Amino acid sequence: MAHAPGRPIDVHTWSTPNGWKIPIMLEECGLPYRVVPVNIGRGDQMAPDFLAISPNNKIPAIVDPDGPDGQPITVFESGAILQYLSRKTGCLSPADERARVAVEEWLMWQVAGFGPMLGQAHHFRIYAQEKIPYAIERFTTEAQRLYRVLDGQLAGRDYVAGALSIADIAILPWAKYHEKQGVDLAGLPHVRAWLDRMLARPAVQRGFSAI
Repeated sequence: MAHAPGRPIDVHTWSTPNGWKIPIMLEECGLPYRVVPVNIGRGDQMAPDFLAISPNNKIPAIVDPDGPDGQPITVFESGAILQYLSRKTGCLSPADERARVAVEEWLMWQVAGFGPMLGQAHHFRIYAQEKIPYAIERFTTEAQRLYRVLDGQLAGRDYVAGALSIADIAILPWAKYHEKQGVDLAGLPHVRAWLDRMLARPAVQRGFSAI
């Protein structure tokens, strides 16, 4: 659904899988935005002004000057932001209730499992100063299981819930870094094809380049 551009939305974010979701969504929906960098490496997320819009001190968060009833609104948590933007614009979320339930199921699958488990795999495989075999095996194994679930869902579908949706936008930035999670896509042909399809989208490319 086309949406008339308003004033730019401020996107407080950084170059992480969760952080990329929102610029990609905004690019897909054609909404104007400004990136406000939150350098999590130097602790910007702990600053009082960021805490005021993101009480959990996590990126991303947005400030939309044209919120409900024309009043500004702040939104934190990437899944909540994606849902808000889809309601605001009618973009990437179906009107049909059954179809919308499918989208929301896979969005929740990402925010509750796919992202957190892959984040732990990233941490223990790459960033942890102490290499703990149990933790590496636990989270790598779970990452591989989750990718098998995703591959099964994508069998016979171009996108996770049928049509392109906020579920795909949520999953994509994590799946892009499958190698860091110890996941080989050679045995996951549906994920591989979906990932190539998503990464070829101009709006996706612009979103990744925005930060």
